[in-house]
Amino acid sequence: MELLIGDKGWSTWSMRPWLALKRAGAAFDETLIRLRHDSHPTTHDAIVAAGSPAGLVPALKDGGVVIWDSLAICEYAAEKFPAAKLWPADSVARSLGRSAAAEMHSGFSALRRECPMDLALRTKAEVSTDVAKDTRRVVALWNDLLARFGGPFLLGADWSIADAMFTPVATRFRSYGVDLAAHGDTGAAAAFAARLLATPEFLQWEAEALADVRAV
Repeated sequence: MELLIGDKGWSTWSMRPWLALKRAGAAFDETLIRLRHDSHPTTHDAIVAAGSPAGLVPALKDGGVVIWDSLAICEYAAEKFPAAKLWPADSVARSLGRSAAAEMHSGFSALRRECPMDLALRTKAEVSTDVAKDTRRVVALWNDLLARFGGPFLLGADWSIADAMFTPVATRFRSYGVDLAAHGDTGAAAAFAARLLATPEFLQWEAEALADVRAV
């Protein structure tokens, strides 16, 4: 398998399936496509030529199959590597996890737009009303799932695709100094964000991202 990804310091959508594949123990090659460096201009046509039919990253190539959406790649990994338990066996947990993943996939536009992922950034930002609204929803969603399934991850004891989908959100809260307590958290959401950023898969991604930023 080959996974086409964007720059690790900024490409949230690339991070998500990469984390899932790593957690599954999948053997895959990764091809880095520069997206934000002036010295490495990348066009839509160049990404298509690399193997992504949509001209976007990520895209997973497995034999004659190409999957070009982050969530679809995660679902493919869950089906290809069932022993990894990327989704729980319990149908209710799985359905709620998929609901959370889908909400992340299509929502939280203000948070994504105004607080882009930058793994090297540490600041204290004044968030807009729209970002505050998104943050309150994230906190409420996390707290509900953590309370329902008992943690330490969103759907219980095992890390899942739902956790992969929200890992870039945890990096945003860290990068922009967002105080989750000011948005309804009593401590569980902040502790969960810290757990996401302490998983071995994320720590590997982050180390490689920071090394890449320094090298470019």
